[in-house]
Amino acid sequence: MSSAYIDTYYSRTAATSETYPAASGRIQADVCIVGGGLAGLTAALKLARSGRKVVLLEAQRVAWGASGRNGGFVSAGYATGLSSIERRVGKAQAHELFRLSMEGVEIVRDTIVGPGIEDARLVSGIAKALRYDSRGALHAACESQQREFGLKLRYLPRDEVRSLFVSKKYHEAILDEGAFHFHPLNYGRALAREALRLGAAIHEHSPVISVDLDGALKIVRTKEAEIAAEHVVFATGGYTGAVLPALKRAFLPIATYVLLTERAPDLVQSAIRTRAAILDDRRAGDYYRVVDDGSRILWGGRITTRTTDPRDIAALLRHEMVTTYPQLADLKVEIAWSGLMSYARHLMPQIGQWKPGIWYCTAFGGHGMNTTAIGGTVIAQGISGESDRYRLFAPFDLAWNGGILGRAAVQLTYWGYRAADAARESRSR
Repeated sequence: MSSAYIDTYYSRTAATSETYPAASGRIQADVCIVGGGLAGLTAALKLARSGRKVVLLEAQRVAWGASGRNGGFVSAGYATGLSSIERRVGKAQAHELFRLSMEGVEIVRDTIVGPGIEDARLVSGIAKALRYDSRGALHAACESQQREFGLKLRYLPRDEVRSLFVSKKYHEAILDEGAFHFHPLNYGRALAREALRLGAAIHEHSPVISVDLDGALKIVRTKEAEIAAEHVVFATGGYTGAVLPALKRAFLPIATYVLLTERAPDLVQSAIRTRAAILDDRRAGDYYRVVDDGSRILWGGRITTRTTDPRDIAALLRHEMVTTYPQLADLKVEIAWSGLMSYARHLMPQIGQWKPGIWYCTAFGGHGMNTTAIGGTVIAQGISGESDRYRLFAPFDLAWNGGILGRAAVQLTYWGYRAADAARESRSR
């Protein structure tokens, strides 16, 4: 079991170094949360604020997995589009879910701005860019979302896009001025500190080895501890074990990759002339932003069902970066890393109550920063009786992931997206 975070930009620039003891002995709690990522930490903080006695168990370190090594993009929406959600649940519920995703952005923002968590390094603006000419469709979509949801969006025509992102690949974009990007590991550690201050018990290096969930009091066991609680929340992600088989069968672990370039402010400025982050509209696309006062690029992209790291992570991503920005051909990569995200086959978060007192809050892959905030919040509200908004996600339950065939289907779908993206892009050259 690792005693440290993997080597990433975020672990290198973590603002604090506090640790939490492993759980030991017999512990009584109102709520036991399994998983110390952003969803579990958000739930722990909200429940602690409401006076509940909370114990959080993390197998590694707080925000050790995808929560602490992702791109750091916080914007409204889900990994699947609004039209797909509408087809499953109807327009009214789909729009309610989208507004909830907007609330997730504000939960994160308020958590940062209210207490003044400067270590989170919040920077406003995310641009969604197209590598083809939508012939007016993107502009129309921008206006539609402004009318329907009141989002702070601004359409960017080609000349403006290419003045900000100096690449011939881009044709147009939507700038979401209400979205932002930040340092997710510092944010996660701040959540843990605040939950601890309010009385929650945080335990690292405490993997759950068995559970007994049939009684009024649920029993959760680690190697050195036994926790009895009325409620148990499973808020694990891509590293979920087999303690709750229904959860293990319901998600697909998907790997994604991120690199950090060397410090080269002039070279970076030759390509990216804005502090807004960018993600492209391809389903198999890239996402990136400048960090360290504009002197480095943090670039992410590619997904695979392969859960072991390829030897050439840096080379794979660097090729994408230089293909987009040829002027960065001499920009070196300083570090690259990967992480496992949790995806459901329907591409929506899995948030709900499995049985009385047994809650699940997972599958945030592809849009995790706002949806982890939603998940932790609505589960905490459900436990405290404050609301039953978690039921909005009932149509997206713990559906079977398809096993080995499910993984193969996901990989084939991804390759198909890449081919379709390339064909559409070539037609716009």
